[in-house]
Amino acid sequence: MSDNVRNVIIIGSGCSGLTAAIYAARANLKPLVIDGHEPGGQLGITTLVENFPGFPDGIQGPELIENMRQQAARFGTEFTVGHVGSVDLSQKTPDLGKKPIEVNLGRETLLTRTLIIASGASARWLGLPSEQALIGHGVSSCATCDGFFFSGKEIAVIGGGDSAMEEALFLTRFAPKVAIIHRRGEFRASKIMLERARKHQQIEFLTDTVVEEVLDVSKKEVTGLRLRNVKTGKQWELPVSAMFLGIGHTPNADFVGDQLKRDGEGYLIPESYVCSRAPGVFISGDVADRHYRQAVTAAGTGCMAALEVEKYLEEIGK
Repeated sequence: MSDNVRNVIIIGSGCSGLTAAIYAARANLKPLVIDGHEPGGQLGITTLVENFPGFPDGIQGPELIENMRQQAARFGTEFTVGHVGSVDLSQKTPDLGKKPIEVNLGRETLLTRTLIIASGASARWLGLPSEQALIGHGVSSCATCDGFFFSGKEIAVIGGGDSAMEEALFLTRFAPKVAIIHRRGEFRASKIMLERARKHQQIEFLTDTVVEEVLDVSKKEVTGLRLRNVKTGKQWELPVSAMFLGIGHTPNADFVGDQLKRDGEGYLIPESYVCSRAPGVFISGDVADRHYRQAVTAAGTGCMAALEVEKYLEEIGK
């Protein structure tokens, strides 16, 4: 095989991709990490992380990512800026691994013996300028990550599906009052989840309501929400200390097309652990995790993917 074919390319530079890079680099596989359109993943827009092992006083998300990036680079990982447009995972030759995997970045096509897809999942946002300005300062898409910081304070959750109900129920552990704000009168949530939330004394529902603005950007913290009833047009302010988005995530996996198994929402489905049905292709992190979405679980599957890559390359004699 040509010298321009790499041993392993990793798509994604979040917690999972960088962990995979550390392990692959230490195995002397000289991995190449493609940053993707969200370098650093969800941790790149997170403030204090208190639940990642080894940091008793917590660590800022961007700092944790930078530390992992430097660690991976120390062992020989290369990085490139780019967004993957498509991949060719086909194996058309009789000899396993003889045909390289193609990764198309638009400006160039990279070739590799193995591929780790760690492209993550992007949180869905409302798209408000005030919301974007306060991400990490009271606006969050992860209740299990950030709920603790708002103990004793009132919180709002946006959404009408199971994700919103789960977020709201979890946040009642910390908040005396949680408001679920939904733009419609009907809910997409399953009957059991909706009933559980409705019966909870700390949860209230604001239906047919949308967020017009998150307050207060000038103070660099959430102090409330300006709301509007879509039927009456009435506007008012709701005092809260945090706003959690419960409108789901979008897995960054469109570039694989129908070459790998995906569920109804587009998440990749491993055949077993982190192995895919395509030879030499492995899956890790939030692109396949619609349940936990934690830095430590992403790191764990990144480690597993790199170990599987090393085993696979040994099997095909590379």
